Amino acid sequence: MEIWIMIAVAIVFILWRMRPVKGTKTITTETLKGILNDKDKVFVDVRTPGEYKSRNIHQFKNMPLGSDLSKLPKDKEIVVICQSGMRSAQACKQLKKLGYENITNVRGGMSAWRS
Repeated sequence: MEIWIMIAVAIVFILWRMRPVKGTKTITTETLKGILNDKDKVFVDVRTPGEYKSRNIHQFKNMPLGSDLSKLPKDKEIVVICQSGMRSAQACKQLKKLGYENITNVRGGMSAWRS
């Protein structure tokens, strides 16, 4: 019985961490393909430099999670990606706390990206 409670708690925790940040948009990688050349958006990849170097979308600037995100412009939409969508969700929360209004998270991240 205890093991089932632990499994349930773990599942709830994972789902809680994956929920969208209030006040941010979430898009699919298919939608991302249509906006990659939009000059009114800033594209940020929050994966590690090694992950970014091995595979990336050239419009995205690498700013690993924990970087100073306050240097990003506040007058443009910030589109955030990571490997699976969890780190980018954390980055969206940080951006929201810094006062950014127009934030978009890419659901599924690079794991879902098919160029």
